[in-house]
Amino acid sequence: MDVQRLCRGPAGSEPLWDWNLTWYTENPDFTKCFQKTVLTWIPCIYLWACFPIYFVYLQRHDRGYIQMSHLNKAKTALGLLLWIVCWADLFYSFWERSHNIFRAPVFLVSPTILGITMLLATFLIQYERMKGAQSSGVMLLFWLIALLCATVTFRSKIMHASSTGSEVDVFRYITFYIYFTLVLIQLILSCFPERPPLFSETIHDPNPCPESSASFLSRITFWWITGLMVQGYRQPLEAKHLWSLNKEDTSEEVVPDMVQNWAKEYAKAKTLSTPMLYSPKKPTKSSGSNGDVTEEAEALIIKPSQRDKEPSLAKVLYKSFGPYFLMSFLFKAFHDLMMFTGPELLRLLINFVNDENAPNWQGYLYTALLFVSTGLQTLVLHQYFHICFVTGMRLKTAVIGAVYRKALVITNSARKTSTVGEIVNLMSVDAQRFMDLATYINMVWSAPLQVILALCLLWQNLGASVLAGVAVMLLLVPVNAVIAMKTKTYQVAHMNCKDNRIKLMNEILNGIKVLKLYAWELAFKEKVLGIRREELKVLKKSAYLSAVGTFTWVCAPFLVALSTFAVFVKTADQNVLDAQKAFVSLALFNILRFPLNILPMVISSIVQASVSLKRLRVFLSHEELDPDSIVRGSIKDSDGNSIIVKSATFSWSRNDPPSLNNISLAIPEHRLVAVVGQVGCGKSSLLSALLGEMEKREGLVSLKGSIAYVPQQAWIQNATLKENIIFGREVKENYYKRVIEACALLPDLEIFPSGDQTEIGEKGVNLSGGQKQRVSLARAVYCNADVYLLDDPLSAVDAHVGKHIFEKVIGPKGILKNKTRVLVTHGVGYLPFMDTIVVMTEGKISEMGSYQELLKQDRAFAEFLRTYASAEQNVDKEASGRGEGTRSDEDEDANSPTTKEGKHMENGVLVNEASGKEVMRQLSNSSMHSGETGKSLKQNSTAELQKTPEEKGAWKLTEADTAKTGKVKPAVYWEYMKAIGLCITFMSIFLFLCNHIASLASNYWLSLWTDDPVINGTQQHTDLRLGVYGALGTSQGIAVFGYSMAVSIGGIFASRRLHVNLLHNILRCPMSFFERTPSGNLVNRFSKEIDTIDSIIPQVIKMFMGSMFNVIGACIIILLATPVAAVVIPPLGFIYFFVQRFYVATSRQLKRLESVSRSPVYSHFNETLLGVSVIRAFEEQKRFIKQSDVKVDENQKAYYPSIVANRWLAVRLEYVGNFIVLFASLFAVIARNSLSPGLVGLSISYSLQITTYLNWLVRMSSEMETNIVAVERVKEYSEKEKEAEWTIKQTAPPSNWPHEGKVEFKGYGLRYRDNMDLVLRDINITIDGGEKVGIVGRTGAGKSSLTLGLFRINEAAEGEILIDGINIAKIGLHDLRFKVTIIPQDPILFSGSLRMNLDPFDQYSDEDVWTSLELAHLKNFVSALPDKLNHECSEGGENLSVGQRQLVCLARALLRKSKILVLDEATAAVDLETDDLIQSTIRTQFEGCTVLTIAHRLNTIMDYTRVIVLDKGEIAEYGSPASLIQKRGMFYSMAKDSGLV
Repeated sequence: MDVQRLCRGPAGSEPLWDWNLTWYTENPDFTKCFQKTVLTWIPCIYLWACFPIYFVYLQRHDRGYIQMSHLNKAKTALGLLLWIVCWADLFYSFWERSHNIFRAPVFLVSPTILGITMLLATFLIQYERMKGAQSSGVMLLFWLIALLCATVTFRSKIMHASSTGSEVDVFRYITFYIYFTLVLIQLILSCFPERPPLFSETIHDPNPCPESSASFLSRITFWWITGLMVQGYRQPLEAKHLWSLNKEDTSEEVVPDMVQNWAKEYAKAKTLSTPMLYSPKKPTKSSGSNGDVTEEAEALIIKPSQRDKEPSLAKVLYKSFGPYFLMSFLFKAFHDLMMFTGPELLRLLINFVNDENAPNWQGYLYTALLFVSTGLQTLVLHQYFHICFVTGMRLKTAVIGAVYRKALVITNSARKTSTVGEIVNLMSVDAQRFMDLATYINMVWSAPLQVILALCLLWQNLGASVLAGVAVMLLLVPVNAVIAMKTKTYQVAHMNCKDNRIKLMNEILNGIKVLKLYAWELAFKEKVLGIRREELKVLKKSAYLSAVGTFTWVCAPFLVALSTFAVFVKTADQNVLDAQKAFVSLALFNILRFPLNILPMVISSIVQASVSLKRLRVFLSHEELDPDSIVRGSIKDSDGNSIIVKSATFSWSRNDPPSLNNISLAIPEHRLVAVVGQVGCGKSSLLSALLGEMEKREGLVSLKGSIAYVPQQAWIQNATLKENIIFGREVKENYYKRVIEACALLPDLEIFPSGDQTEIGEKGVNLSGGQKQRVSLARAVYCNADVYLLDDPLSAVDAHVGKHIFEKVIGPKGILKNKTRVLVTHGVGYLPFMDTIVVMTEGKISEMGSYQELLKQDRAFAEFLRTYASAEQNVDKEASGRGEGTRSDEDEDANSPTTKEGKHMENGVLVNEASGKEVMRQLSNSSMHSGETGKSLKQNSTAELQKTPEEKGAWKLTEADTAKTGKVKPAVYWEYMKAIGLCITFMSIFLFLCNHIASLASNYWLSLWTDDPVINGTQQHTDLRLGVYGALGTSQGIAVFGYSMAVSIGGIFASRRLHVNLLHNILRCPMSFFERTPSGNLVNRFSKEIDTIDSIIPQVIKMFMGSMFNVIGACIIILLATPVAAVVIPPLGFIYFFVQRFYVATSRQLKRLESVSRSPVYSHFNETLLGVSVIRAFEEQKRFIKQSDVKVDENQKAYYPSIVANRWLAVRLEYVGNFIVLFASLFAVIARNSLSPGLVGLSISYSLQITTYLNWLVRMSSEMETNIVAVERVKEYSEKEKEAEWTIKQTAPPSNWPHEGKVEFKGYGLRYRDNMDLVLRDINITIDGGEKVGIVGRTGAGKSSLTLGLFRINEAAEGEILIDGINIAKIGLHDLRFKVTIIPQDPILFSGSLRMNLDPFDQYSDEDVWTSLELAHLKNFVSALPDKLNHECSEGGENLSVGQRQLVCLARALLRKSKILVLDEATAAVDLETDDLIQSTIRTQFEGCTVLTIAHRLNTIMDYTRVIVLDKGEIAEYGSPASLIQKRGMFYSMAKDSGLV
């Protein structure tokens, strides 16, 4: 041997290895030669092998420069000392040579190698410092290996020196002891981390994550999170305690990387698939968009040679996350190999117990090795998991980021193909699938590897009999595969049902107000429950399947063992089943069981992920809006025109027929242009086309300068009022105040509880329609763009406010007078002020010109005007003739934002228009308003723009999704048990017990069998032993199947009951609840929480019970074998319990924080999808992307510590398990003489499994706690306040009620919330049956509140309302709401057939429905549809125009034909012609009915019998329109503004 030659000195050669010296002895030692060569070289080989890889790694990951510290100086000094010490030996050898003392070559070779290695180590210490590595695993391991090798030599040297008569080489001994001490100190020093590098991010971070600066040891044991765990244990964690994310996990690192890779891949796939003749220069795209090739290219592409090659998303994900993820391969492979050391060491231990002559130290060595190997497995496995989970987390971040960015650029046609629900699902469900897959994907190669290794070892152990066991396993694989495939199909069906149910729930929650007003809750509840019944059918099927699955999974190992042992003992009499064969095989079978069962799961997980991958790919490949279809230039290069459209044709998508044909327009700068026309003639489409929201077929469109857009339905964000208006621009207070004043928002700000800091709920629920519209307008005005596209902003506001806004903002003298304005309008009164009027009919521009020109042309437009505007015109002409400057006093007042109220407004601002100065009015305490409410108002603020901070903070509208704190109460478990049914609960517990008793008995029986004496080479009673073993196993199987069924069926019972209750309770909540609670939270309950109750909780319960009994069983067996263990198990149990409680406190709270911070991600996303056209028009995409990223990061901030906490726990617990293994084997070694091999095998094979069981137990108990929270959260809503009963038998009114329709308000008052002021007070009116009453007043005067009171959406605070003499507060809500009909302000339709929208209860015949449609002037439209009444309305009725939706609402009212009809600004979004139709219909069809109309256009109510004028919640005037005009009060001034007097 070559190494031996190195040890050959003058005195002859020393052997390298000697068995008698090392193994067969009571006092083992290595030979001198081995110590000097192998033991010295091991650390050197390790370091030199790591060096190249580590060097490159450090070069790539430069974290910045670390300053020299005392620690670093010490390490460097010690490194140099070590080099000197090693070379001292070398020079000593040279010195000996010079004195003719010749030593073996090894005395020169080893010190040289060691010395150079120490220099390398010193170099690495410095290089790490330069590259900013704060702690190094490579170096720590090097010092550890060096110390271990040196320890062996150290012991050997001491033994040698202490034995008598041996000579000692003093110099070398001293150098060695110095070397040993220095290495020990180096090891200790390398446990501590260095200070952070200069200029690292963590310095500026208020709450950095300690991970980056933690030492290597702290990282592999996850010690660095302990601080957070302690904090979480002491007090419930809150968001402020969480650390910032590591930079490499944040959205801004992760998302752009993936988006770029996808863009490249997408471009590549597209270029491969289509050879082109001509393609225009690809325009440079903004990052994150990867638009399709522009139109001209489309036209000239030759037929594609093949089907499009789909871009591969998998490749993109691999490119983005692969490199980091690859590390996990190494860890997993190492762990898999280590797993097999357990059974091997078990075999050696059983042999050791059998062998009387073996020296004791061997037993202790095996025990130590067992402990070390399990310890290493633990550390490696959890590093592996950590990498997987972090990759999963990054994947989710990337997917959400990519989907969000894509959603901002996809075309409208693509938007139609995926509903909001589906897109949100991409972010929640599909992203989750990828996260799950990341943890499983390695099993694809790891499982087969484990199986192959296990089979090899089994073959060694039992020979060919193993094949019987393998056959059984292989038979079970197809069974599992079939189960997995079936589960898959059921899952798809389940997902579909769930999608439908969530979609419906989403709509119900969005349109809850309409449901309540029409008393339709029950119809929709039935619809939801119908879908739910289908869903539960599917769930039941999958429950049966999972029971079969559990049965095979639990029985497989047993069947395998039984068949193998049976074949083994039956094939030949000489085959004796001894302890070693039986228990080593069992241990291997246990290892085998995991990969075989996980494979089907992995496969189904991969299949699921591939479905998700496809869904995601399809979404990311959707067409994008072509940013170049519209040329946006700067103002400079405009030739006087600011909007130019040349013969352009537009459609909503590529395959739709064009909606706008041959449009040509040129609008000069600073002009005011009106677009008018019938409902559905393409006015809004024209604006969309100018914004680039439509597909341009041909022609040219160019706009100069920036754009501001006000959509027809105002889009309001869930933020403060001020944030809504400023919309991400910089704050300019003076300009902001001007805008607010011009948009008539000042008086509203006074009403709001916190001025402009009032938080506005989702979709603007706490604003009236007019207020939303004005906020939307203010946002556009504030952004100070060059071109304004205004889609009917004046429709939802009252006439006088409309006039104010027109004059102050839009008109020739408004803030926007120097801008280009395109105004879609139905208000004829504004037309004379326009520079140009564009008349549209059926998607074409039919005429265009100034007001006078169009009148002269005398075509359709002139006709249209003559009908409508005769009254309005004269007044307007007179006003415009008189000029704005020479106003009479009175008129000026009428145009102050406070109209006539100005005279007694306690803190209004009167604007003196001539000078533009603001005249501030001091508030007197005796001012009439404060006298009434008893408040003294001392501040004289500018219309309460600034309220005191306390007041601002006091009022929040929406309740965030709150996290409950503390332990989950036992009551919640009890609730769940009751929901299952107690009978089933106790039965399943009993079956669990039976199963585990049978399992323990069968293994104990096996150990008795293996201890049977061997007589003449065979065992007696084999048949009996085999038979009982088989019987015990069979009974175990039956019990398993039983409990599995019981739990699954019980789970379905529970989820059915809980869902029905939740749905019923939510529908019974009052309207105020929905205004406070973001719909995201509620949808979350119906999707996430119900899904948890459906599919997760039953599984978790099964696993929890299983692992609990397993742990108890294992402890019992260990105690049976070695009763001494009773000393150790309780303290370990205590530690285990303590660690577990410690963890659960933190983990539960982190899980809650994570789910609470998840809602805003989806809410924000929902909001973005609704307002995407506004965001694009204002070019605010970047800001919204940033916001979304921040929200995702906030969510991951809670998620990351929770995965680390899981690892932290697992490492600690597995060490408790490892100690149990250590003690079980230690006590077995100590008591080897009194124990039978069978018992040793039994106890150690159980202890080897206990780690896994303990891990599962904690995982499952915390899963149990975290998932049972779903029950808690579902229950939470059943305890919310409810509105009054729907029907009350005792007080039910007669069926023909109300026969007259007489409405009386007696001293009626109303408030929205208990702690708020009255919105209405002292309302006393009697409205006789059949009267037509108009209700007018400024926005926010309480008009809508009055109708809400009539429907008892809000209950009376004082007084009462009588209808036909019956107090409506005494009867059931449905009894009331069925009999009173409303046409609400915003027309809401639900997805479903048109017929369902008109008559959800199917009460009316088809003739009735057609009649109502005819009267609502929809008959022609509907009969032209292919499906007629079954025409599917899309989500929210998107596929009808707003005007058509309004007419559908009218048809609903006509169908119900009730005695009392309320019209809430119903005519706002409708052009004048349609408006006229509606009004005439109402006059003819509701002739004998009482009609209450909230009017904005006063001309609609001029012929009503009476008018109520509301102001600040009180009746200001009441009487017939004519008498009120004579009074010359408020009504007069409003009529004057509308040009009616």
